[in-house]
Amino acid sequence: MRILFLHQNFPGQFVHVAQALRQAGHDLHAITDATNQRPDFIPTSRYAFEARAAGQPHPLAQNYALRVARGEAAARAMVGLRERGFVPDLVIGHLGWGETLFARDVFPKTRLVVHAEFYYSAEGADAGFDPEFRSGDDVAWRQNLRSKNAAILQALNDADFAVSPTPWQASRLPAAFRAKTAVLHEGIDTDRVAPNPGARLALQKAGVAMKPGDEIITFVNRNLEPYRGYHIFLRALPKILKARPKARAVIVGGHEVSYGAAPPPGKSWKQIFLDEVQADLPMDRVHFTGKVPYPDYLRLLQISAAHVYLTYPFVLSWSMLEAMSAGALVIASATPPVTEVISHGDNGLLFDFFDTDALAAQVIEALALPSSMRAMRARARKSIVERYDLRRICLPQWLRFVDLAAGGGATAAMPAMQATAG
Repeated sequence: MRILFLHQNFPGQFVHVAQALRQAGHDLHAITDATNQRPDFIPTSRYAFEARAAGQPHPLAQNYALRVARGEAAARAMVGLRERGFVPDLVIGHLGWGETLFARDVFPKTRLVVHAEFYYSAEGADAGFDPEFRSGDDVAWRQNLRSKNAAILQALNDADFAVSPTPWQASRLPAAFRAKTAVLHEGIDTDRVAPNPGARLALQKAGVAMKPGDEIITFVNRNLEPYRGYHIFLRALPKILKARPKARAVIVGGHEVSYGAAPPPGKSWKQIFLDEVQADLPMDRVHFTGKVPYPDYLRLLQISAAHVYLTYPFVLSWSMLEAMSAGALVIASATPPVTEVISHGDNGLLFDFFDTDALAAQVIEALALPSSMRAMRARARKSIVERYDLRRICLPQWLRFVDLAAGGGATAAMPAMQATAG
Protein backbone atom coordinates (compact mmCIF):
# COMPACT_ATOMS: atom_id res chain seq x y z
CA MET A 1 0.00 0.00 0.00
CA ARG A 2 1.17 3.54 -0.76
CA ILE A 3 0.51 6.07 2.01
CA LEU A 4 1.29 9.78 2.15
CA PHE A 5 1.50 11.65 5.48
CA LEU A 6 0.94 15.41 5.71
CA HIS A 7 2.08 17.18 8.87
CA GLN A 8 4.03 20.40 9.33
CA ASN A 9 6.01 18.77 12.17
CA PHE A 10 6.06 15.20 10.86
CA PRO A 11 5.95 12.66 12.38
CA GLY A 12 3.93 14.36 15.16
CA GLN A 13 0.94 12.22 16.10
CA PHE A 14 1.75 9.75 13.32
CA VAL A 15 5.11 8.60 14.65
CA HIS A 16 4.02 5.15 15.83
CA VAL A 17 1.69 4.22 12.98
CA ALA A 18 4.19 5.43 10.37
CA GLN A 19 6.98 3.36 11.90
CA ALA A 20 4.75 0.28 12.07
CA LEU A 21 3.62 0.69 8.46
CA ARG A 22 7.20 1.09 7.32
CA GLN A 23 8.21 -2.08 9.16
CA ALA A 24 5.30 -3.88 7.50
CA GLY A 25 6.77 -3.03 4.10
CA HIS A 26 4.33 -0.35 2.90
CA ASP A 27 5.52 2.36 0.52
CA LEU A 28 5.45 5.57 2.55
CA HIS A 29 6.21 9.22 1.93
CA ALA A 30 5.79 12.35 4.07
CA ILE A 31 5.41 16.03 3.28
CA THR A 32 6.41 18.53 5.96
CA ASP A 33 7.45 22.13 6.51
CA ALA A 34 10.97 23.06 5.42
CA THR A 35 11.66 24.34 8.94
CA ASN A 36 10.95 20.94 10.51
CA GLN A 37 14.27 19.69 11.89
CA ARG A 38 13.10 16.26 13.00
CA PRO A 39 15.10 13.44 11.38
CA ASP A 40 13.50 11.56 8.48
CA PHE A 41 12.76 7.87 8.87
CA ILE A 42 10.73 7.59 5.67
CA PRO A 43 11.22 9.45 2.35
CA THR A 44 10.20 13.05 3.01
CA SER A 45 9.57 16.14 0.89
CA ARG A 46 9.68 19.64 2.35
CA TYR A 47 7.79 22.73 1.31
CA ALA A 48 8.46 26.40 1.97
CA PHE A 49 5.67 28.95 1.99
CA GLU A 50 4.91 32.56 2.81
CA ALA A 51 1.60 34.12 3.65
CA ARG A 52 0.90 36.55 0.85
CA ALA A 53 0.86 40.20 1.85
CA ALA A 54 -0.74 41.42 -1.40
CA GLY A 55 -4.37 42.32 -0.93
CA GLN A 56 -4.13 42.07 2.86
CA PRO A 57 -7.12 39.87 3.78
CA HIS A 58 -9.72 41.02 6.25
CA PRO A 59 -8.50 40.35 9.83
CA LEU A 60 -11.13 37.64 10.26
CA ALA A 61 -9.84 35.92 7.10
CA GLN A 62 -6.16 35.92 8.04
CA ASN A 63 -6.26 32.52 9.73
CA TYR A 64 -7.83 30.97 6.63
CA ALA A 65 -5.45 32.81 4.29
CA LEU A 66 -2.45 31.44 6.17
CA ARG A 67 -3.76 27.90 5.93
CA VAL A 68 -4.56 28.31 2.24
CA ALA A 69 -0.98 29.45 1.64
CA ARG A 70 0.38 26.41 3.48
CA GLY A 71 -2.07 24.13 1.69
CA GLU A 72 -0.98 25.52 -1.67
CA ALA A 73 2.67 24.89 -0.83
CA ALA A 74 1.90 21.34 0.32
CA ALA A 75 -0.08 20.78 -2.90
CA ARG A 76 2.95 21.78 -4.98
CA ALA A 77 4.95 19.15 -3.13
CA MET A 78 2.19 16.62 -3.80
CA VAL A 79 2.24 17.46 -7.52
CA GLY A 80 5.98 16.81 -7.50
CA LEU A 81 5.37 13.39 -5.97
CA ARG A 82 2.68 12.61 -8.54
CA GLU A 83 4.99 13.58 -11.39
CA ARG A 84 7.60 11.17 -10.00
CA GLY A 85 5.01 8.39 -10.07
CA PHE A 86 3.95 8.33 -6.41
CA VAL A 87 0.15 8.21 -6.27
CA PRO A 88 -0.96 7.13 -2.78
CA ASP A 89 -3.78 4.80 -1.90
CA LEU A 90 -4.31 6.80 1.28
CA VAL A 91 -3.41 10.30 2.49
CA ILE A 92 -3.28 10.85 6.25
CA GLY A 93 -2.87 14.44 7.40
CA HIS A 94 -3.37 16.79 10.31
CA LEU A 95 -6.13 19.27 9.48
CA GLY A 96 -4.96 22.05 11.79
CA TRP A 97 -2.56 23.91 9.51
CA GLY A 98 -4.07 23.55 6.05
CA GLU A 99 -1.87 20.93 4.42
CA THR A 100 -4.81 18.71 3.47
CA LEU A 101 -6.90 21.49 1.89
CA PHE A 102 -5.93 20.70 -1.72
CA ALA A 103 -5.03 17.02 -1.43
CA ARG A 104 -8.26 16.14 -3.27
CA ASP A 105 -7.22 18.31 -6.22
CA VAL A 106 -3.91 16.52 -6.64
CA PHE A 107 -5.12 12.99 -5.84
CA PRO A 108 -8.87 12.95 -6.61
CA LYS A 109 -9.23 9.16 -6.36
CA THR A 110 -7.18 8.75 -3.19
CA ARG A 111 -8.90 8.24 0.14
CA LEU A 112 -8.23 11.01 2.67
CA VAL A 113 -8.01 10.74 6.47
CA VAL A 114 -7.64 13.85 8.62
CA HIS A 115 -6.46 13.98 12.20
CA ALA A 116 -9.23 16.07 13.78
CA GLU A 117 -7.53 17.18 16.97
CA PHE A 118 -9.70 20.15 17.89
CA TYR A 119 -12.69 22.20 16.77
CA TYR A 120 -13.21 25.68 18.20
CA SER A 121 -16.43 26.83 19.86
CA ALA A 122 -17.52 29.67 22.08
CA GLU A 123 -18.94 27.44 24.80
CA GLY A 124 -17.78 24.35 26.63
CA ALA A 125 -14.11 24.32 25.68
CA ASP A 126 -10.97 26.43 25.91
CA ALA A 127 -12.35 29.71 24.55
CA GLY A 128 -13.39 32.01 27.36
CA PHE A 129 -12.66 29.33 29.97
CA ASP A 130 -10.18 31.47 31.90
CA PRO A 131 -11.71 34.91 32.63
CA GLU A 132 -8.25 36.28 33.44
CA PHE A 133 -7.37 36.14 29.75
CA ARG A 134 -10.68 36.91 28.11
CA SER A 135 -10.98 40.41 26.71
CA GLY A 136 -12.62 42.31 23.91
CA ASP A 137 -16.09 42.57 22.46
CA ASP A 138 -18.13 39.39 22.85
CA VAL A 139 -19.37 39.37 19.25
CA ALA A 140 -15.89 40.03 17.83
CA TRP A 141 -14.47 37.26 19.99
CA ARG A 142 -17.07 34.80 18.72
CA GLN A 143 -16.51 35.88 15.12
CA ASN A 144 -12.83 35.15 15.48
CA LEU A 145 -13.53 31.63 16.75
CA ARG A 146 -15.93 30.97 13.88
CA SER A 147 -13.40 32.17 11.30
CA LYS A 148 -10.73 29.88 12.78
CA ASN A 149 -12.94 26.91 11.94
CA ALA A 150 -13.21 27.73 8.22
CA ALA A 151 -10.20 25.66 7.11
CA ILE A 152 -11.09 22.91 9.59
CA LEU A 153 -14.60 22.62 8.17
CA GLN A 154 -13.26 22.44 4.61
CA ALA A 155 -10.82 19.73 5.61
CA LEU A 156 -13.50 17.73 7.41
CA ASN A 157 -15.88 18.04 4.49
CA ASP A 158 -13.30 16.77 1.98
CA ALA A 159 -12.12 13.87 4.14
CA ASP A 160 -13.42 10.34 3.82
CA PHE A 161 -12.67 9.73 7.50
CA ALA A 162 -11.44 11.62 10.55
CA VAL A 163 -9.55 10.50 13.63
CA SER A 164 -9.75 12.13 17.06
CA PRO A 165 -7.65 10.99 20.05
CA THR A 166 -10.29 11.18 22.81
CA PRO A 167 -14.08 10.88 22.94
CA TRP A 168 -14.43 14.44 24.25
CA GLN A 169 -12.33 15.89 21.43
CA ALA A 170 -14.41 13.93 18.92
CA SER A 171 -17.60 15.19 20.54
CA ARG A 172 -16.55 18.79 19.83
CA LEU A 173 -16.77 18.22 16.08
CA PRO A 174 -19.96 19.28 14.28
CA ALA A 175 -22.58 16.54 14.39
CA ALA A 176 -22.47 16.10 10.61
CA PHE A 177 -18.91 14.75 10.80
CA ARG A 178 -19.02 12.56 13.89
CA ALA A 179 -20.31 9.46 12.07
CA LYS A 180 -17.13 9.31 10.00
CA THR A 181 -14.82 9.98 12.97
CA ALA A 182 -12.94 7.21 14.76
CA VAL A 183 -11.64 7.71 18.30
CA LEU A 184 -8.06 6.47 18.18
CA HIS A 185 -5.38 7.58 20.60
CA GLU A 186 -1.76 7.53 19.46
CA GLY A 187 -0.85 5.28 22.37
CA ILE A 188 1.62 5.19 25.27
CA ASP A 189 4.65 2.91 25.26
CA THR A 190 3.91 1.39 28.65
CA ASP A 191 6.84 -1.03 28.34
CA ARG A 192 9.26 1.88 28.29
CA VAL A 193 7.24 4.33 30.38
CA ALA A 194 6.99 2.26 33.54
CA PRO A 195 7.80 2.61 37.25
CA ASN A 196 11.49 2.33 38.11
CA PRO A 197 12.46 2.25 41.81
CA GLY A 198 16.09 2.60 40.75
CA ALA A 199 15.59 5.84 38.83
CA ARG A 200 18.05 8.62 39.66
CA LEU A 201 18.31 12.13 38.28
CA ALA A 202 20.72 14.93 39.09
CA LEU A 203 20.19 18.64 38.57
CA GLN A 204 23.80 19.54 37.93
CA LYS A 205 23.51 23.33 38.20
CA ALA A 206 21.66 23.12 41.50
CA GLY A 207 23.81 20.30 42.86
CA VAL A 208 20.71 18.24 43.61
CA ALA A 209 20.38 14.44 43.28
CA MET A 210 16.87 12.98 43.24
CA LYS A 211 15.43 9.50 43.72
CA PRO A 212 12.04 7.85 44.37
CA GLY A 213 10.87 8.63 47.89
CA ASP A 214 12.10 12.22 47.81
CA GLU A 215 9.48 14.95 48.01
CA ILE A 216 9.67 15.93 44.36
CA ILE A 217 6.80 17.89 42.82
CA THR A 218 6.84 17.81 39.03
CA PHE A 219 5.18 20.07 36.48
CA VAL A 220 5.81 19.40 32.79
CA ASN A 221 4.68 21.14 29.63
CA ARG A 222 6.14 21.88 26.21
CA ASN A 223 5.91 25.56 27.11
CA LEU A 224 4.98 27.24 30.38
CA GLU A 225 1.75 29.10 29.64
CA PRO A 226 -1.80 29.72 30.91
CA TYR A 227 -3.46 27.10 28.65
CA ARG A 228 -1.72 24.42 30.70
CA GLY A 229 -2.30 26.12 34.05
CA TYR A 230 1.23 27.32 34.72
CA HIS A 231 -0.12 30.43 36.49
CA ILE A 232 -2.38 28.34 38.74
CA PHE A 233 0.43 25.97 39.68
CA LEU A 234 2.83 28.80 40.56
CA ARG A 235 0.21 30.53 42.69
CA ALA A 236 -0.27 27.33 44.71
CA LEU A 237 3.44 26.61 45.06
CA PRO A 238 4.34 29.02 47.92
CA LYS A 239 1.79 27.39 50.21
CA ILE A 240 2.99 23.90 49.27
CA LEU A 241 6.68 24.58 49.85
CA LYS A 242 5.99 26.42 53.11
CA ALA A 243 4.10 23.39 54.45
CA ARG A 244 6.69 20.89 53.16
CA PRO A 245 10.18 22.29 53.90
CA LYS A 246 11.94 19.30 52.30
CA ALA A 247 9.96 19.43 49.05
CA ARG A 248 11.35 20.59 45.72
CA ALA A 249 9.49 21.64 42.60
CA VAL A 250 10.96 20.68 39.24
CA ILE A 251 9.35 22.62 36.40
CA VAL A 252 9.99 21.46 32.83
CA GLY A 253 9.07 23.54 29.80
CA GLY A 254 10.14 26.20 27.36
CA HIS A 255 9.46 29.93 27.34
CA GLU A 256 7.60 30.13 24.04
CA VAL A 257 3.86 29.85 23.26
CA SER A 258 2.23 26.64 22.08
CA TYR A 259 -1.40 27.65 22.61
CA GLY A 260 -3.36 30.81 23.25
CA ALA A 261 -2.27 34.41 23.27
CA ALA A 262 1.33 35.55 23.35
CA PRO A 263 2.56 37.49 26.40
CA PRO A 264 3.30 41.21 26.16
CA PRO A 265 6.30 42.05 23.93
CA GLY A 266 9.64 41.32 25.52
CA LYS A 267 8.17 39.12 28.23
CA SER A 268 7.41 35.42 28.76
CA TRP A 269 4.55 33.84 30.64
CA LYS A 270 7.16 31.99 32.65
CA GLN A 271 8.66 35.20 34.02
CA ILE A 272 5.39 37.12 34.35
CA PHE A 273 3.92 34.60 36.80
CA LEU A 274 7.21 33.89 38.53
CA ASP A 275 7.56 37.61 39.24
CA GLU A 276 4.09 37.50 40.82
CA VAL A 277 5.04 34.92 43.49
CA GLN A 278 8.84 34.85 43.61
CA ALA A 279 9.08 36.85 46.83
CA ASP A 280 7.14 34.07 48.58
CA LEU A 281 9.12 31.17 47.10
CA PRO A 282 12.30 29.52 48.43
CA MET A 283 13.98 29.67 45.04
CA ASP A 284 16.70 27.22 46.09
CA ARG A 285 13.94 24.58 46.02
CA VAL A 286 12.32 25.65 42.74
CA HIS A 287 14.11 24.33 39.66
CA PHE A 288 13.30 25.48 36.12
CA THR A 289 14.99 23.04 33.74
CA GLY A 290 13.76 24.33 30.38
CA LYS A 291 13.19 21.54 27.88
CA VAL A 292 14.96 18.28 28.74
CA PRO A 293 15.95 15.13 26.81
CA TYR A 294 13.32 12.41 26.85
CA PRO A 295 15.33 9.98 29.07
CA ASP A 296 15.68 12.69 31.74
CA TYR A 297 11.99 13.54 31.45
CA LEU A 298 11.10 9.88 31.95
CA ARG A 299 13.34 9.53 35.00
CA LEU A 300 11.73 12.64 36.45
CA LEU A 301 8.27 11.09 36.13
CA GLN A 302 9.54 7.91 37.78
CA ILE A 303 10.94 9.92 40.70
CA SER A 304 7.95 12.24 41.11
CA ALA A 305 6.06 12.18 44.41
CA ALA A 306 3.31 14.45 43.06
CA HIS A 307 2.87 15.27 39.38
CA VAL A 308 0.67 18.31 38.79
CA TYR A 309 -1.17 18.62 35.48
CA LEU A 310 -3.58 21.36 34.48
CA THR A 311 -5.24 22.17 31.20
CA TYR A 312 -8.04 24.27 29.84
CA PRO A 313 -10.75 22.07 28.24
CA PHE A 314 -8.54 21.33 25.25
CA VAL A 315 -6.24 18.72 23.72
CA LEU A 316 -5.03 16.14 26.26
CA SER A 317 -1.25 16.09 26.76
CA TRP A 318 0.74 12.89 26.31
CA SER A 319 2.68 13.90 29.45
CA MET A 320 -0.30 13.29 31.74
CA LEU A 321 -0.81 9.78 30.40
CA GLU A 322 2.92 9.06 30.52
CA ALA A 323 3.09 10.25 34.14
CA MET A 324 0.33 7.78 35.04
CA SER A 325 2.05 5.02 33.08
CA ALA A 326 5.28 5.72 34.99
CA GLY A 327 3.41 5.19 38.26
CA ALA A 328 3.30 8.84 39.29
CA LEU A 329 0.53 10.25 41.44
CA VAL A 330 -1.18 12.70 39.10
CA ILE A 331 -2.99 15.65 40.67
CA ALA A 332 -4.94 17.23 37.82
CA SER A 333 -7.53 19.83 36.97
CA ALA A 334 -11.08 18.49 36.71
CA THR A 335 -11.42 19.58 33.10
CA PRO A 336 -12.25 17.55 30.00
CA PRO A 337 -10.78 15.39 28.63
CA VAL A 338 -8.77 14.81 31.86
CA THR A 339 -11.93 13.55 33.53
CA GLU A 340 -12.29 10.82 30.90
CA VAL A 341 -9.04 9.32 32.21
CA ILE A 342 -8.79 10.16 35.92
CA SER A 343 -11.41 9.25 38.48
CA HIS A 344 -10.88 11.22 41.68
CA GLY A 345 -9.56 9.08 44.49
CA ASP A 346 -9.23 6.00 42.29
CA ASN A 347 -6.34 6.53 39.84
CA GLY A 348 -5.50 10.14 40.63
CA LEU A 349 -6.71 13.29 42.31
CA LEU A 350 -8.77 16.09 40.75
CA PHE A 351 -9.36 19.71 41.73
CA ASP A 352 -11.13 22.72 40.28
CA PHE A 353 -8.78 24.39 37.79
CA PHE A 354 -8.94 27.78 39.55
CA ASP A 355 -8.81 26.54 43.16
CA THR A 356 -5.20 27.03 44.19
CA ASP A 357 -6.00 26.15 47.82
CA ALA A 358 -7.44 22.78 46.80
CA LEU A 359 -4.41 22.09 44.61
CA ALA A 360 -2.04 22.98 47.43
CA ALA A 361 -3.94 20.85 49.94
CA GLN A 362 -3.86 17.79 47.71
CA VAL A 363 -0.15 18.09 46.97
CA ILE A 364 0.65 18.64 50.66
CA GLU A 365 -1.35 15.54 51.62
CA ALA A 366 0.31 13.46 48.90
CA LEU A 367 3.76 14.44 50.16
CA ALA A 368 2.83 13.91 53.81
CA LEU A 369 1.20 10.49 53.31
CA PRO A 370 3.03 8.76 50.46
CA SER A 371 2.15 5.25 51.60
CA SER A 372 -1.57 6.01 51.32
CA MET A 373 -1.05 6.94 47.66
CA ARG A 374 0.67 3.74 46.53
CA ALA A 375 -2.50 1.90 45.54
CA MET A 376 -3.72 4.92 43.62
CA ARG A 377 -0.43 5.12 41.72
CA ALA A 378 -0.69 1.42 40.84
CA ARG A 379 -4.25 1.91 39.59
CA ALA A 380 -3.09 4.89 37.52
CA ARG A 381 -0.61 2.73 35.66
CA LYS A 382 -3.15 -0.09 35.31
CA SER A 383 -5.66 2.26 33.68
CA ILE A 384 -3.11 3.39 31.08
CA VAL A 385 -2.01 -0.16 30.33
CA GLU A 386 -5.62 -1.25 29.88
CA ARG A 387 -6.78 1.69 27.73
CA TYR A 388 -3.78 3.34 26.05
CA ASP A 389 -1.08 0.70 25.67
CA LEU A 390 0.71 1.38 22.40
CA ARG A 391 1.62 -2.10 21.14
CA ARG A 392 -1.33 -4.09 22.45
CA ILE A 393 -4.24 -1.67 22.04
CA CYS A 394 -3.74 1.64 20.22
CA LEU A 395 -1.36 0.65 17.43
CA PRO A 396 -3.41 -2.44 16.42
CA GLN A 397 -6.51 -0.20 16.31
CA TRP A 398 -4.69 2.31 14.12
CA LEU A 399 -3.38 -0.34 11.73
CA ARG A 400 -6.83 -1.91 11.42
CA PHE A 401 -8.29 1.51 10.70
CA VAL A 402 -5.67 2.26 8.03
CA ASP A 403 -6.47 -1.01 6.25
CA LEU A 404 -10.20 -0.34 6.38
CA ALA A 405 -9.86 3.31 5.34
CA ALA A 406 -7.70 2.47 2.33
CA GLY A 407 -10.22 -0.13 1.24
CA GLY A 408 -13.28 1.96 1.98
CA GLY A 409 -14.53 -0.29 4.74
CA ALA A 410 -13.97 2.00 7.72
CA THR A 411 -17.50 3.39 7.67
CA ALA A 412 -19.06 0.10 8.77
CA ALA A 413 -16.43 -0.37 11.46
CA MET A 414 -16.60 3.19 12.79
CA PRO A 415 -19.15 2.59 15.60
CA ALA A 416 -16.99 -0.21 17.01
CA MET A 417 -13.89 2.00 16.84
CA GLN A 418 -15.69 4.80 18.62
CA ALA A 419 -16.93 2.47 21.36
CA THR A 420 -13.62 0.62 21.82
CA ALA A 421 -11.56 3.74 22.34
CA GLY A 422 -14.19 5.54 24.40
